[in-house]
Amino acid sequence: MEDRSKIIIRRVKKKSHDEHHGGSWKVAYADFVTAMMAFFLLLWLLAMIAPEKRIAMSEYFHSATVFKDQQTQSGTSFLDKSAGVLDMGRALKKESFRMKPEMKTNPEELAKAMRHAIDDQLQVMKNQVFVDMTKEGVRIQIVDNEGSEIFRIGSDEPTEKARQIIRLVSENIKDKANRIVIEGHTDAAPFKNAEKSNWELSALRASAARRELENNGIDSSRVARVVGYADQDLFFKENPRDLRNRRISIILLQ
Repeated sequence: MEDRSKIIIRRVKKKSHDEHHGGSWKVAYADFVTAMMAFFLLLWLLAMIAPEKRIAMSEYFHSATVFKDQQTQSGTSFLDKSAGVLDMGRALKKESFRMKPEMKTNPEELAKAMRHAIDDQLQVMKNQVFVDMTKEGVRIQIVDNEGSEIFRIGSDEPTEKARQIIRLVSENIKDKANRIVIEGHTDAAPFKNAEKSNWELSALRASAARRELENNGIDSSRVARVVGYADQDLFFKENPRDLRNRRISIILLQ
């Protein structure tokens, strides 16, 4: 047989500069971009939550540890209810309570302070403001008087005397946390025109008093209820047409 030698051809492929370094840099770059996206997403989420919650979270992570007792490392995990995320609700409530500067006042003390302010600053009109206690809380009633109305007949626009009284009330309740109910009342004298009756009139006057309170610095979130009662809750029941039945009641809830 004829001896045939095998011919082996080897091709040597030169690696280019890019191939020499490989594609690992692309993976690293992709990880970097992903991490940056996650970081900016975290910043956006933190900007969306309330300040007191951010403070509570900061306090939690500042003091959080994997173990309750680092010396013995025998405590429970931070995932335990006593030290973990499930306890954040109580932490947030505590932080929110600590940060809130306004505190609810004792009703008797508030009523006493209100009466003192009225006697001191409303000498001429103090017989138009009554302060008493109800089941709901401290009630301040601003009433009509002969020749000294808080609203003109058939109108829901407060007079200057009404504004002055409401301004004084606002100054004395502005720093309190109690929620507020505002009620409008009329006397039993029939009033009805094409647009409104005593029902509409009492509700409109209550809403006007609400606006005056807010104009004098009362936070609108404190207003719990604004309602008109017409002549269904008379102040002087023995005389349904007594002018003093036309009034605004401002109640600070307990």
